[in-house]
Amino acid sequence: MIRTAIVRGLILTTALLLLTNCKKDESSATAASGATDPVVLLDAGAEPRAPLRYKIADGTTTKSNMDFTIATLATTSDKAALSVVPGVRLHIVSGPAMATENGVKFEVNIAKAEAAVPEGLDPKVAEELRQSASILDDAGGTVEMDDRGLTLAAELNDKAKSPDIPLRLLTMIVNARTTLSRVVLPAAPVGLGARWEARKEITLYGFKIQQVDTYTLVEKVGDEIKLNVTVTQNALPQSVEFPDEEVSIAVEQMNAYARGEIILNLNALESDAAAAGEATDKLVVTSGSETKKIEVNEAFEIRMTNTTAFE
Repeated sequence: MIRTAIVRGLILTTALLLLTNCKKDESSATAASGATDPVVLLDAGAEPRAPLRYKIADGTTTKSNMDFTIATLATTSDKAALSVVPGVRLHIVSGPAMATENGVKFEVNIAKAEAAVPEGLDPKVAEELRQSASILDDAGGTVEMDDRGLTLAAELNDKAKSPDIPLRLLTMIVNARTTLSRVVLPAAPVGLGARWEARKEITLYGFKIQQVDTYTLVEKVGDEIKLNVTVTQNALPQSVEFPDEEVSIAVEQMNAYARGEIILNLNALESDAAAAGEATDKLVVTSGSETKKIEVNEAFEIRMTNTTAFE
């Protein structure tokens, strides 16, 4: 039972860039209606200043690649386990865009997922890697956002809801894309050097995590902007019960940090971006009379490339 609990603990150590799940984003929807804005402008930047807004034309379709690697080391008092997700490339198609009353609506689908198989790898293992990546084929959903990038609604398709797709992996993919590919923009006009934060509380498996994404406007040429981004996550000490497994997991420490760069085209549904980071979680897993402490250290890299112009 304690081993099952530790696996549960590993699932809880979601990769950084975990912004929101794939149901309706209530905080963003509320912000779009004018009640509470999740974006805090820290510095309006230099003059001249102008509003940043997405201008997605009807029928817009953007293709991109998303490449990522993840390495996780879980350590207890008597053992350690290293898990590595080798290079995976997702071929993603977003669109066609359709104008709505409050913004734009479009589909996002993984046309194909490929594993990077090292040369000389055992053929059986190589095939297992390919099969593991292919479970993401055709996973996707529908997104509606306003002209500031605030999510108004989102829904997974049936393939993405499949139990074959690990929740942690799917959540990482969706939320990395939310952070890097569809940046939320400030309401006020800004100039070069402007800095703003997007804050929210995430609930995952009952655990509450605070996340802050900080963007800095480095360059602007027409409708293309360059941003630096940092992302931090922190969770206060807390405990969650899992009655079905007769397990409780307490968080002693849960934090993560990532840094990256984004080239954002305000006329497109995808961006060019790269980020890397690490996370550390310290958990106490209790099952019956048995208690184990587990420390999980995670490192990851993510890169997104808009490939539309190269086709």
